[in-house]
Amino acid sequence: MPVVDLAAQYERHREEIDSAIARVLRSSWFILGEEGRSFEEEFAGYCGAAHAVGVGSGTEALHLSLVALGAGPGREVVAPANTAVPTLSAISFSGARPILVDVEEKTATMDPARLESALSPRTAAIVPVHIYGQSAEMDSIRGIASRRGIPVLEDAAQAHGARFKGRRVGAISEATAFSFYPSKNLGAYGDGGIVTTNDAALAARLRRLRNYGEKERYRHSEVGFNSRLDEIQAAILRAKLPHLDSWNEARRRVYGRYSEELRAHPIRWNEEGEGRYHVRHLGVIGVERRDDLRRFLAERRIQTQIHYPIPIHLQEAYASLGHRRGDFPVSEALADRIVSLPLYPEMSDAMIDRVVEGIRAWFLASA
Repeated sequence: MPVVDLAAQYERHREEIDSAIARVLRSSWFILGEEGRSFEEEFAGYCGAAHAVGVGSGTEALHLSLVALGAGPGREVVAPANTAVPTLSAISFSGARPILVDVEEKTATMDPARLESALSPRTAAIVPVHIYGQSAEMDSIRGIASRRGIPVLEDAAQAHGARFKGRRVGAISEATAFSFYPSKNLGAYGDGGIVTTNDAALAARLRRLRNYGEKERYRHSEVGFNSRLDEIQAAILRAKLPHLDSWNEARRRVYGRYSEELRAHPIRWNEEGEGRYHVRHLGVIGVERRDDLRRFLAERRIQTQIHYPIPIHLQEAYASLGHRRGDFPVSEALADRIVSLPLYPEMSDAMIDRVVEGIRAWFLASA
């Protein structure tokens, strides 16, 4: 049993997706066309944002947004230590220096209580990561940012459809970056990303930056990049978007079954924070002797993964930040015990039961 089964989703929606792809092939327009423009409007509307700008990947959504917000050499960008490396890659691409903060243990999202001490006159942006499918505590984060005049760029690569106090992520801060990597809650069949914002000037600059700094055809007002959501991916995403809410509910049902069936065992659950709607991108739990559990389940052909086994500050690529073990204890403790169980909308009750029975058997064998 895989952690995620993309083929199951395709088979269920094959006709819609094949039709969307064929529509693009018949048009023979593959870059910056009507499919992309329509998807931008539809996704912005879904999030409740005024604008959306499609780009080549979630990493580029962060990178271009940071450039547009003024990050660069001599500046700093604050992000959580518990995140995927691409969050930090985007900061590095901008030329800014990453500054890390630890996370809340129960939600695994940026800890607002630790944020203030990470800020300085050089801070160009704060990047809270909506890890595993739920929003960070945005009231506190935005309050701190507002008092200091610092823009907030939300990393919602894992949080399509997540809500904070009734508002979908994507319309809360200066900008929000999404990824459409195939395994995301809303995934393309290749790389893709988008930035949502309510700032018309920021959206206009992002449109220039994604296309070589082009203001109008062959007139380039600034140095830009090549980062565009192609028409085939946009068409696929348009076909999938109407199903996103039902898929998210199905994900929540799977995680709910896990927590209900396994509540008698010593498992740390990725808790849904107050006022947050968690879309359960990943089925993350925490257990002691995590690697033993993974081996036990693998023998029963149940796949698991770890998101993520090495915190950012202990990655070789970021040794130059000068951190060592012990600097971000919550992120380190999470990395030592978390495991991601199979979780995707198409999972049946029988499949959930199989995972539950495997975990129960491990606890029994370990007693």
